[in-house]
Amino acid sequence: MRQARPKKPSTTAVTSPPRPEYPRPQFRRTAWQNLNGTWCFAFDDEDRGRSQHWERAVPGHNPTPFDRQIIVPFPYQAPLSGIGDRSFHDVCWYARTFDAPSECRPGNRLLLHFGAVDYRASIWLNGEHVAEHEGGHTPFTADISDVVRPLGNTLIVRAEDPSEDLTIPRGKQYWKEQSEHIFYTRTTGIWQTVWLEPVPATRIDRLRLTPDLDNKALHMEVSVAGTRRDASLSATVTRNGSAVATSSIDLEADTTSMDISLLSGGVPLLCWSPEEPNLYDLELDLIDNEGNSLDRVESYFGVRKVEVRGNTVFLNNRPYYQRLVLDQGYFPQGLLAAPSDADLRRDIQLAKSMGFNGARKHQKVEDPRWLFWADRLGFLVWGEMANAYQFSVDYARRMASEWQDVIARDFNHPSIIVWVPINESSGIRASAPAEPEVDHLLGLYHLTRSLDRTRLVLSNEGWEHARSDLCTVHDYADPSELVERYASGESSVDRLPGGRAIYCAGHAYRGEPIVVSEFGGIAFSSGHSGAWGYTTVSDEQQFLDRYNELVSALVQSPAVSGFCYTQLTDVEQEVNGLLTAARTPKADLSRIKAITTQGEIAQSLAA
Repeated sequence: MRQARPKKPSTTAVTSPPRPEYPRPQFRRTAWQNLNGTWCFAFDDEDRGRSQHWERAVPGHNPTPFDRQIIVPFPYQAPLSGIGDRSFHDVCWYARTFDAPSECRPGNRLLLHFGAVDYRASIWLNGEHVAEHEGGHTPFTADISDVVRPLGNTLIVRAEDPSEDLTIPRGKQYWKEQSEHIFYTRTTGIWQTVWLEPVPATRIDRLRLTPDLDNKALHMEVSVAGTRRDASLSATVTRNGSAVATSSIDLEADTTSMDISLLSGGVPLLCWSPEEPNLYDLELDLIDNEGNSLDRVESYFGVRKVEVRGNTVFLNNRPYYQRLVLDQGYFPQGLLAAPSDADLRRDIQLAKSMGFNGARKHQKVEDPRWLFWADRLGFLVWGEMANAYQFSVDYARRMASEWQDVIARDFNHPSIIVWVPINESSGIRASAPAEPEVDHLLGLYHLTRSLDRTRLVLSNEGWEHARSDLCTVHDYADPSELVERYASGESSVDRLPGGRAIYCAGHAYRGEPIVVSEFGGIAFSSGHSGAWGYTTVSDEQQFLDRYNELVSALVQSPAVSGFCYTQLTDVEQEVNGLLTAARTPKADLSRIKAITTQGEIAQSLAA
């Protein structure tokens, strides 16, 4: 059922149910039912649940294996879950009951959606197995139409997340119980919204939007489930409620392509950028031959173009200097799961208030609601996969499979301009051209390019590039060293002081734009036992002085076309954030902004 619009949720309080906002902002229907909130829960440390058939248990009926309660969608390690246990529990089970939405009608279907369950999930409804999924960061769906009852349905979820398996894409989740250095507490099980969606049997199933700036058009690929050859698809583009363009096409296959001119009626085309995040609304109607609506979906898009010309990044056919901040997307109370939609929005607003025009979302495939706010507020995104830390054939399969799902989920977001499958050679060796890991890097680059030609792609991030559209370097050197190293392009792309090669064996710099995509890492005002950072200062003025020296060294370099500062917030023991873990600024935001944006006008004139 349709959820009531929340009243300006607090960034610290959790509403009931938590995370009540619509979870899939780029593919919206009006009818849905949120299943977040209190679930029954049990640890299964001896992995007995399958053999003892916990999937047949009914919450509230004794005897029951479910001896706890948990607040979904927060992982059991997080305080907001109501449990807050950070020890290893590799298998856990969830259970709840629900009634089918009132919108369910004969002939229609009912879909059960999971935003993300880390890492493997098995799903049962009323004792029947309905879904299996591997991958901790991507959504999955079960059609439960043939199993659901009008009242009193029992939903069971088994989640398995092997804590010490280094071949699983895990990002910054540590494989030891106590977090340390640059690794953090794990997130196990459900960590994004669970929800029901009643849908027509014949319906719009997938949507892929490719704006074309140069031709001032929108290319759409629409997949339809239960296709009827007597149906047509109608598309309406609006901006601020005013019609921009309409188009329709008869359905002749399960997937239909459509091109829509965005210059109808002489309305000027408005591009999307961080400075002007113009968005167009899109409504799709599936109509039968008698004019009846079979299905309706709402979406949005932004018209933007990103490309490399020589050693410069262009956004919307103009040179663009990227001022990014590294964002881990961790929250003290929810870990990977943000306490509220307002928290996701606030992180972007704080970053923009410090002069940043984008972020590297580091080692995390972020909640689609964060990408929604990046689209709305105007914030560039480097979309990055959570990496594993040991190479194997199983790892390569897992990585390639989940990465394709990430790209499919997030393709329509205009804010994403760079894809990053691998960071800092995580889990791989690239010391010799014959290493299979080098083939893996190249394979991911070409796989990503084959799925998306509209964005820039890296094979590796920070060093040991195989083939990448940008030359990205992670460099935590002092300001004087940065000035010397980035005096010219040729001096920037050999080796880092620690010996890491910028290009892996058999590959070399080809004139790509150079982005120092990690630097800084200044730690101060921590008060945290075991606190860690790359360099340390003792007060706000020392921080501002050093931050100014570091940014100045890169902004004044003729070879550098952008930077990414480490990092937005403190995370557990890593205290090199511009903000504390609670999002309190460590220095005056306006002073940070003045440093971040220095040279902006001069760079614009030079471009």
